Amino acid sequence: MKKFVKIVLLSVTMLMSMPVMAAGEGENSNYDWSPVIDAIIQVESKGNPNARCGIYCGVLQISPVLVQECNNILKRRGSSKRYTLNDRFNVQKSKEMFVIIQSYYNPQNNVERAIRMWQGGCNYKVRSTQRYYEKVMSYMK
Repeated sequence: MKKFVKIVLLSVTMLMSMPVMAAGEGENSNYDWSPVIDAIIQVESKGNPNARCGIYCGVLQISPVLVQECNNILKRRGSSKRYTLNDRFNVQKSKEMFVIIQSYYNPQNNVERAIRMWQGGCNYKVRSTQRYYEKVMSYMK
């Protein structure tokens, strides 16, 4: 049993250290969001995949609306893939959802926009996302 647990932990660690890139997502297909995602994870949940705060869950504190928006984007793109609310507790699937949102709303791969948008939505205000932006950037350095 201990050997099995070690293998599972090693596998999860390896998956989490892989670069998160959008597969076939247009301009974002070669962009590595890993440093940004890793920093946001530290600010949002300290890496706890079971973290909860109201309707927000998982390492990236994903809301039900964001899951639905990812599914809408995938549908528009002709993909049959869909996410469930439980996928918010899966680290890899949460990272995939982050990349889908960025590929659609931030096709220029602007890191500042990605960070501010994650906290303040697509129509974020610089002033109201400033502290969050600074926190995330402190983890990226």
